[in-house]
Amino acid sequence: MFNFLQNWFDRRIIKRSTISEEEWTAAFDALPLLTGLSGEEQQRLRELAILFMHDKAFEGAAGLTVTRPMALLIALQACLPILNLGLENYDGWVSVIVYPAGFAPERASIDEAGVVHRGQSHLSGEAWQRGPVIIAWDDAETAGVIDGHNLVIHEFAHKLDMQNGVANGFPPMHVGMSVDKWVVAFTDGFAHFQQHCQHGRFHGFDCYAATSPAEFFAVFSELFFERPALLRQHYAAIYEQLCQYYRQDPSLRLA
Repeated sequence: MFNFLQNWFDRRIIKRSTISEEEWTAAFDALPLLTGLSGEEQQRLRELAILFMHDKAFEGAAGLTVTRPMALLIALQACLPILNLGLENYDGWVSVIVYPAGFAPERASIDEAGVVHRGQSHLSGEAWQRGPVIIAWDDAETAGVIDGHNLVIHEFAHKLDMQNGVANGFPPMHVGMSVDKWVVAFTDGFAHFQQHCQHGRFHGFDCYAATSPAEFFAVFSELFFERPALLRQHYAAIYEQLCQYYRQDPSLRLA
C-alpha cells in the first residue's frame, strides 16, 4: 500500500512539473555527459530530476540566488548515478547549498596536547553525513563536459557511500554483488594507484583519489561516468564492480 501511495504521489508531482521543453533541451545540451542515453533513459532521468528538485531545498550561499536552470543542471548530474537505483538512495537529508565559487570554511581541531587550532581550507564541494551537499556553482556549471572531473557526481558519490555510515569507499552492496570481489578490487586498486601517484601524476587520473578510500571511490565514480574507457583500461576489476553497483555501463554510450 505504501509503495502504491508513494508512486501515486510521485506521478502527481511529475505531472504537475512546470519545467518547459525548452528548459529541458537547454539543460541536456549543456551536459555532454548525458550523450548516448536512450529516449527511455532520458525520460527516467527527467522524472528523477523533477522529484529530486521537489524533495531537496536548493539554498544559495554568499549572496548567490539559485535559479531553476541552475538547479536543473545540478539535479540532472546528481540523478545520473541513481538512474537505475532510485531516489530513495538520497533519503535522510534535505539541503543542497550552492556557493558562487570555491569556499573556505573554518575548521577547529584539537591536538594531542589539547590545544585547539583553527584554520581554513579552500573547497569546491562537501558532503555531510545526514547533512547537506555543498557545491561551488562555477565548478558545477561546467561539470557536465566530458573531461573526467565532475564535482556533482563526486559529492553525490560520497552521499551514496555514506548510506551505511561514514564514507569509506564501501557503499551498501546490492543483492547478488560479491563483497569479497569489491574489497579485493578496491583494495588492490587503491594500493596500486597510491604507488603510481607517489611517482608523479597518473595521466588522466586525479591523484586526490590517493588520499583516502572514500576519495578513491568518489574520484573513480567521476571517471566511471565521464571517461569509462580510460577507467576500464587501467582498472578493469574496479570498472566491473562499479557497473554492478551503479547498474550502468557508461562505456556503451560514451565512445
